[in-house]
Amino acid sequence: MKILKQIYKISLRECSILIKNPMYGFCMVVFPVLIFFFFTSLMDEGVPQDIPVGVVDMDNTTTSRSLTRRLDAFQTSHVVAHFTNINDARQAMQQGKIYAFLYIPKGTTEGMLSSKQPKVSFYYNAVTMVAGSMTFRDLKTITSLGAAAVGQAKLSALGKTGREIRVFLQPIVVDLHMINNPWSNYNVYLSTTIAPGVMMILIFLITAYSIGTELKFNRSKEWLAMADNDIYVAMIGKMLPQTLIFLTIFYAYEFYIFYTLGFPHLGGTGSILLLGLLSVLACQGFGIFAFGLLPSLRMSMSICSLWAVLGFSASGATYPVFAMSPMIIALAQMFPMRHYYMFYQICVFNGYPLTDAYANIAALCFFAILPLFTLWNTRKAMLEYIYIP
Repeated sequence: MKILKQIYKISLRECSILIKNPMYGFCMVVFPVLIFFFFTSLMDEGVPQDIPVGVVDMDNTTTSRSLTRRLDAFQTSHVVAHFTNINDARQAMQQGKIYAFLYIPKGTTEGMLSSKQPKVSFYYNAVTMVAGSMTFRDLKTITSLGAAAVGQAKLSALGKTGREIRVFLQPIVVDLHMINNPWSNYNVYLSTTIAPGVMMILIFLITAYSIGTELKFNRSKEWLAMADNDIYVAMIGKMLPQTLIFLTIFYAYEFYIFYTLGFPHLGGTGSILLLGLLSVLACQGFGIFAFGLLPSLRMSMSICSLWAVLGFSASGATYPVFAMSPMIIALAQMFPMRHYYMFYQICVFNGYPLTDAYANIAALCFFAILPLFTLWNTRKAMLEYIYIP
């Protein structure tokens, strides 16, 4: 009972600190909410639409103009300019006015009709990954359709039926099924990783900052005295209000994307709640561990920020970890962001049982108990160290 009273009093003290310092309110509530709405609204259409592209039509025939109209009819591409030469189109792409352009040389239609295999070129900007891949797909499709149109006309003139023409032009039909995301909605893939990743960075930093400021503002001995110098009780009381706030924000975001925006979540509510709880506790555990490892406000926050940012690259959300070098594959397991992503895509997105992600659940639990290895050093710092700016 005495321990519970101590935790309660320390939690009230922490709530007072959170209210008096506006930085906590901004970093724990305002900024995460802004980030969540920013990313989800940025990709609210699912996939980019009407990406500006250009055309250099040197042939200027009915067939070439038909190719241009078909390209403009695609959902993701929009022909915004016609250029007289390649140099003008290249300059427009370098200036960011277009992301790609199609070059149709003179004699293209005549070459197709006489089976001379004319060359049609397309250029696209792959610096912007999504826009580059989308325009590449459309341009490749439209050039294939041009050849198919000529072949269809020839076969039709020879008296072939429509079924025979389709079998000849496309002997293999691809039946594409994107598992759990048939709409090809990029928002489902990115907003469930980037926004929580930003939230995890803030949890890292706020945790280390809140402990470090006890030393900075000379409140450390008062804090420990409220727990009879028991660092475990003191840390639980200090972290409890922050945990509740972070969990509330995390769960609110998960409710928003899964139940308001309708993102796929075959794993159900239980997996979602467990993911949020383990993610918050793992990030707080690493933040406490980092401060105990190097009991300095500046150094602990530097470690947390570095670890969180590297976690984005090693999570596997944008580039598969298995395709990286063996050393990076091993290091990736040291980042909470990696295990968050694996838990999400295994149990929440695909709906597989929790046993399939037991290693990632165990890793998140391990991050949560990391402070046990360094709390003794934190206690020593609070009682003996003097803050040096």
